Amino acid sequence: MHIAVLRRDRCHPKKCNHECQYYCPPVRSGTPTIEFPDAEGQPLITEKLCIGCGICVRRCPFGAITIVGIPDELEKEKVHQFSENSFRLYSLPVVQQGKVTAILGQNGMGKSTTLSILAGNTIPNFGNFREPPSKDDVVKRLSGTVMGQYFRDLYSGRKKVVLKSQYVDLIPRVVKGRIRDALSNADQSGRMDEVVSLMSMEGVLDKDIDKCSGGELQKLAISVALLKDADVYLMDEMSSYLDITERLRVARVVQELARDRTVLVVEHDLAIMDWMADAVHIVYGKPGAYGVITEQKSTNKAVNEFLSGYLREENVRIRESSIDFQERTLRRDVNAPVLVSWENVSKTLGDFTLRARSGSIRLTQVVGVLGRNGLGKTSFVKILAGIMQPDTGAVSSTVRVAYKPQYISVDYAGTVADLIGEALKERSADTFVNNEIMHPLQINELMDLEVEDLSGGELQRLSIAITLARDADLFLLDEPSAHLDSAMRMEAAKVIRRVMENNRKSALVVDHDVYFIDLISDSLMVFRGEGGRHGEAFGPMDMRSGMNMFLSDAGVTFRRDQQTKRPRINKPGSSLDRSQRESGEYYFS
Repeated sequence: MHIAVLRRDRCHPKKCNHECQYYCPPVRSGTPTIEFPDAEGQPLITEKLCIGCGICVRRCPFGAITIVGIPDELEKEKVHQFSENSFRLYSLPVVQQGKVTAILGQNGMGKSTTLSILAGNTIPNFGNFREPPSKDDVVKRLSGTVMGQYFRDLYSGRKKVVLKSQYVDLIPRVVKGRIRDALSNADQSGRMDEVVSLMSMEGVLDKDIDKCSGGELQKLAISVALLKDADVYLMDEMSSYLDITERLRVARVVQELARDRTVLVVEHDLAIMDWMADAVHIVYGKPGAYGVITEQKSTNKAVNEFLSGYLREENVRIRESSIDFQERTLRRDVNAPVLVSWENVSKTLGDFTLRARSGSIRLTQVVGVLGRNGLGKTSFVKILAGIMQPDTGAVSSTVRVAYKPQYISVDYAGTVADLIGEALKERSADTFVNNEIMHPLQINELMDLEVEDLSGGELQRLSIAITLARDADLFLLDEPSAHLDSAMRMEAAKVIRRVMENNRKSALVVDHDVYFIDLISDSLMVFRGEGGRHGEAFGPMDMRSGMNMFLSDAGVTFRRDQQTKRPRINKPGSSLDRSQRESGEYYFS
């Protein structure tokens, strides 16, 4: 069967000649497959009459139509469809008390919709969007299943559910005052002091929410959820804005919470999810068109299949190529000439002091940067970019620099195509730029969208693409994985690596995703110190030394997966964890 999805935000029937209808073969032969019920409205595609030729998809000047062929048997597993020619979700995850269950997959495939259904905010219609079923109908439809009992308890009020949204950056718009007040108002369990201690928020309780960083807002959202007296906790993207130490802290809290509660998480940091979750559901499909949630898999198996791009039991390929990790990172830059160097740089910003020991970046070298938040990583990047001048020491560089900031704010009235044309000028039509940067980052799909309407992930992809496409020698990328889903993070890492190798360029990349850093880096810089007080930069150094320094500070050890060679966090206290700590080898590469 074929499903047709119309992106209503992209469809502009007053600005086109209705090419989708005019060129449709069935319409030309007299079959009303595509109609315009309202002369000035958007088209209606009758899926039962569609032959799946895809001509309307290619002819639509705004890329508003998606036609996908799916197996007929999926239709009986349909859980929800918003309207005619819209996104649809197939099957539901199974949640269990005493376990951390995770959902892994790309953005736009229904993960947040699934959480909304499980929270009771959206009633599944099983495809009947014209006459939606009642809550009783849902319970009856799912009777005899584990999830049938779940919805019976949910709708009857016997089961209380808390949903932690992914949109923590919107908190200041709806919540005013101090963090202390927000937590006090949310405290239903009388555990405020305990939660504040667990989340290490003692130092920010009197901070105004309007002035909070992304990491502080994330910790506030998680803390508010923990203070609710609930039976089920649904956590949507907990690691955004947090450094690796805070991510591990949150993961431990979630594991402890799941001892006598039900916990479901959506997480894009594969290392954290692998360490935290007991079982995983992969969601695959076509972003914006449909999503299929698989049966439960063990965490290790799910992550390995996700990276390979092939789901064996479902016999489905979800990606054209696999994501591969190297067993040992080879440095190809040892004898390369120095591109930029710095000598004992220091900078004081209010009560904070940054010091960077002497170091350099060589030609073709990709330097990863790791460290907790508040240690001056972004300030150091700005010094290299020439945006900020050091108080002491010097940076020796005459090279051209392209800089992608940590927080992206684009005040631009126009389309993505217009912005790229202005930002890149003569390079906007370059074949290498289009094939090696724009296409893998899926920028072509965004060309006709208004920049101000882009989501956080779309804006991040656009910012990475424009930065890499600039004519520069040194590329400085501050947290490029933020807001990206797991698959796009890995794709972005491959793009960055490929651009540096093929063009003999260099890069310095700050990020908190260990998988991301492991994929792209030849060497590491590590930041140590006390957050908000002082920070010191070490390196660049080889990957093993850098990772050992960083992971010893974080208090975790990593091993390599035997099948995929990806980094995996060892269980605390395991024999491998103990032996690696004793030998000082926190990171096996």
